[in-house]
Amino acid sequence: MKLSEIKQQKWFKIVSNKYVLIILVFLVWMVFFDTNSWFIHEELDQDIEGLQENAEFYRSEIEKDKAFIEKMKDSDEVERFAREKYYLKRENEDIYIIEHEDSLKNKEDHE
Repeated sequence: MKLSEIKQQKWFKIVSNKYVLIILVFLVWMVFFDTNSWFIHEELDQDIEGLQENAEFYRSEIEKDKAFIEKMKDSDEVERFAREKYYLKRENEDIYIIEHEDSLKNKEDHE
């Protein structure tokens, strides 16, 4: 095909229209090169989704902590927690810690 034949084609007339060219250049610029490009928006959308997931996780953790604080208002619960978690004891009381074989294996795996 010669250049004159290509110029007569309908698609060439449409693509060579100055308005179509300006729109194409504008679209390419907005998708790839602009500071507010489509790629940057996609990246920011992913960041927003990640932050929303984190916020939901922290909301659930706050609810768990509120329930724990409410439970710790009872002095018997505080004593039970201190005995289990920190191995605290009353005066003249002996504490024996019994560990089963399967719990020892789990401790070795975590170390």
